[in-house]
Amino acid sequence: MGLREDLERFREIGDERRPDLAEFIREGDLSGSSRNAVRIPVKLVDLPSFEYDQRDMGGVGQGQGGTPQPGQPVDVPGDPGDGDEEGEDGEPGEDGGEHGYYEMDPEEFARELDEELGLDLEPKGKRVVEEVEGDFTELTRAGPNSTLDFEQLFKRGLKRKLATDFDEAYVREACRVADADARDTFEFCREENVLVSLAWIREAIAELEAEGVDLDEYADFDDFAARVERDPIAARIRRDGLQQVPFRRDDERYRQPEVIEKKQKNVVVVNIRDVSGSMRETKRELVERTFTPLDWYLTGKYDEAEFRYVAHDADAWEVERGEFFGIRSGGGTRISSAYELAAEILEEYPFSEWNRYVFAAGDSENSSNDTVENVVPLMRDIPANLHAYVETQPGGNTINATHAEEVERELADRDNVVVARVADSDDVTDAIRTILSTESGEDT
Repeated sequence: MGLREDLERFREIGDERRPDLAEFIREGDLSGSSRNAVRIPVKLVDLPSFEYDQRDMGGVGQGQGGTPQPGQPVDVPGDPGDGDEEGEDGEPGEDGGEHGYYEMDPEEFARELDEELGLDLEPKGKRVVEEVEGDFTELTRAGPNSTLDFEQLFKRGLKRKLATDFDEAYVREACRVADADARDTFEFCREENVLVSLAWIREAIAELEAEGVDLDEYADFDDFAARVERDPIAARIRRDGLQQVPFRRDDERYRQPEVIEKKQKNVVVVNIRDVSGSMRETKRELVERTFTPLDWYLTGKYDEAEFRYVAHDADAWEVERGEFFGIRSGGGTRISSAYELAAEILEEYPFSEWNRYVFAAGDSENSSNDTVENVVPLMRDIPANLHAYVETQPGGNTINATHAEEVERELADRDNVVVARVADSDDVTDAIRTILSTESGEDT
C-alpha cells in the first residue's frame, strides 16, 4: 500500500467523526452538553506526514548514536517518545490526554435523530408574529381603479348575458298558441327555463296583433313544442357574434394582495419526575437518558422552546434543570400533585399559541386510586400535543407499580397519550421513537 492510499485511509477514519447517535444516547456521557450544544466525543486521528528539522545538520544518512540495528526503534526529533519525558515546565505527567468532541446544534441533532429513528415530526406554527402582503390574489368589491380585474368583470357580465338572453323568435312564436294569453305563455317559458318577462310577452302579443299575424297557429303548447325548436344561445353567438355584454356595478372586482400570516413554531415542555425514595440512581439515570435527548430534539424542531421542570413525591414543586435529575426525597408518591402544578404552569402558555408536551417519568408506583381518580382526569383536561409517561423499572415491575398500566387502560381512546417502558439503557431509543411517533396532529 502506497503513501497516497495510506493517507486516504486515514482520512476515511477521521471522517467517522462520532459514534452511532443511538449508541451515544444509550451509553454516552450526556453531561458535557447543554440545551443549545450537543457535544459528542470523537476519536482524533493524526494524519502521517514528513517533517524537516533544520536543527539537525548531520550529513545525509548520518544518525545519532551510530547505525541502528535491524528492528531497533529510531528516535525522531519531536517525537513524544514513550511518555517518560518531562514537560516544558519540568513536571512530568501534568497534561491530560487530548480529547476531541464533535459539537452539533439542536437543529442538526434533530435532523440526524429523525434519520436514525425514522421520525417525521413536522411542528405546526401557532403564534402569529407577522402579517405580510403576498400576491394580488384576493378579490374585493371596492378598490382603486388601477386594481380593477377586467377579466373578472367580463366573465361576470358574460355569465349574466348567457343566463338572461333568450331566443326572441322562439318566444314570439309561442305567443301564437290558440286560446293562450300572455300569462299562459309566460308560465310555459318559465317551465322551459326561458328567462323572459311577462311585460315582454305582452308587448310581443300586441305587436303580432298589430301586424295581423294569426295567433291560433298551434293547437296547444305541446303542438308548439313538437313543431318549433329553440335556437341555443351558443349557436346564436357563433352565428351572429356577441354584440354587447351588459356590465353592472356589481360585476366589478378589484385585486388585493393576499394577507399571509407568518407563524412562529413555539413549544413548551413540562418535564415531570418522581423523586420519591423508590427512585434510585439507576432509575434516575434512565429518566435522564430519555428526557435529555427529547429536550435537544424539540429545541431543534421549534423556533422557540421553553422547558419547565417539576419534581414530586407526595407533593410537587418546580425546579431548575440543573437539579431536576439529581433530586431524591424520602417521601411517598402522589403523581396527581405534579399534574396539578403542570396545569397551573401551562396557563402561561395558551394552547392557541403554543405547542404543548407533558412528559412524566417514574417507576409506576403511586398512592392508592390516585391514577384513576385524579391523574387520568387531569390528563384528559390538560390540552396538549402529547402526554407521555416513561416507566423506569430496571428489575421488573413490583406489585404496586400499576400507574403505567392504568394510564394505558383508562386513556386508550386518546391518540395523544403514550406510555413507554425503559428497563435498561438499550430501551431508551425505542422509548424516544415511541414517544415522538405518537404526537397527535390535531389540537387535542
